Amino acid sequence: MRLYAVVAAGGFRRYATYRVATAAGVFTNTVFGFIVAYTFIALWDERPQLGGYDLSQALTYVWLGQALLMTCAMMGGGFEDELAERIRSGDVAIDLYRPVDLQLWWLAGDLGRAAFHLLGRGVVPMLVGALAFDLALPSDALTWAAALLAVALGCVVSFAIRYLVTLSTFWLLDGAGVAHLSMLAALFFSGQLLPLTLFPGLLGELALMLPWSSLLQVPADVLLGKHTGWELLEAYAFQAGWAVVLLGAGRVLQSAATRRVVVQGG
Repeated sequence: MRLYAVVAAGGFRRYATYRVATAAGVFTNTVFGFIVAYTFIALWDERPQLGGYDLSQALTYVWLGQALLMTCAMMGGGFEDELAERIRSGDVAIDLYRPVDLQLWWLAGDLGRAAFHLLGRGVVPMLVGALAFDLALPSDALTWAAALLAVALGCVVSFAIRYLVTLSTFWLLDGAGVAHLSMLAALFFSGQLLPLTLFPGLLGELALMLPWSSLLQVPADVLLGKHTGWELLEAYAFQAGWAVVLLGAGRVLQSAATRRVVVQGG
């Protein structure tokens, strides 16, 4: 486990070197935060309890969404391009010979990336949003800790989805199309565009059951105090369940891909 902790720390330091890109990202997230916030204000002026949120809660949701956009890599930007290129070039065969688990190696690095983006690109937009608007931020440390755990689980689910998508490169050779479809699904079904509680009827029920809701909807509801007691444990179980299922599917697909590499390599 120490090795994977070192890999995670390396992932954090790697992204910390891109200071100009981080500053540009903070600016972009902040600008989009204001755009979406004023859009939500117009919506909530017409329906004050839309989706079960009051205006302060809705605005908190907006700024948390900006904080988690890169943290949970809803638009990609993590390990995917590097791993896909190693698969296309055949360098992944070298990775398979290393005395480490391929999936855990990339997971550790991605968690390091997520930790940096949460601190480097998430905190400042949230602070700006809190200064500009009346946000419904919790006053107790336990709620913050509960939300942080939900964010961590969401990052694991996000990795598991993106890992599955990237492994498709073994068969497709160019997985860009699948990656773009995955990105659109993540933006839509995570609640990044609108809270999933606003989705009508069966679509809303389905969206809440899909794994992408772990990326934003669940952490937002935990932060806003929508999940307490047993409901909080159920929210964690939902996220952890999807993480286990998707990581397991990634393990199965990785084994199939490994056999394909062996066959191609003679």
